[in-house]
Amino acid sequence: MSFEGQQILPAIRNMKQFERFLESPYTYGVLLDTHLGQVRNIVRLANSSNKKMLIHVDLIQGLKHDEYAAEFICQEVKPAGLISTRSNVIAKAKQRGIYAIQRLFLLDSSALEKSLDLIKRTEPDYIEVLPGLVPSLIEEIKEKTGIPIFAGGFVKTSEEVHKALQAGATAVTSSEMDLWKNYQKL
Repeated sequence: MSFEGQQILPAIRNMKQFERFLESPYTYGVLLDTHLGQVRNIVRLANSSNKKMLIHVDLIQGLKHDEYAAEFICQEVKPAGLISTRSNVIAKAKQRGIYAIQRLFLLDSSALEKSLDLIKRTEPDYIEVLPGLVPSLIEEIKEKTGIPIFAGGFVKTSEEVHKALQAGATAVTSSEMDLWKNYQKL
């Protein structure tokens, strides 16, 4: 299984990674760690290179992480999708007809239960599970929700990517550029 033909979703933390992404055969990338003044131009540059960006709204500096920020990003930036831990951002992405990706941090069994309750309420298009190193959690969340899973966080080797995909992840988000090379379609 894959997301739009990609087993890896390049997670972009800086302009060097963004430039490498633009040169890559990948279509979709995840924009992390940027500030509001750069978002529009980054997405515009990506679009001009036939690339599509999934924006992690919670990591945009200078932007409050609420439904109004999500509305602004949808109207003014026009990304392919939004990633957030916040249910109101997910709801806005769904309302605007773009990919809605709920990010979950699984710290313990209590966090898992709260996350499953959140997923029932938000019904995102995809769930990003962090850390993505626990295949049994990927399997459990996919089984309990029926929603495709992205695995992310601390995935650094091809073996870890393989285990996440074998456990049922649709794709792995990673800022490790060596993994981008290993999984790119030629």
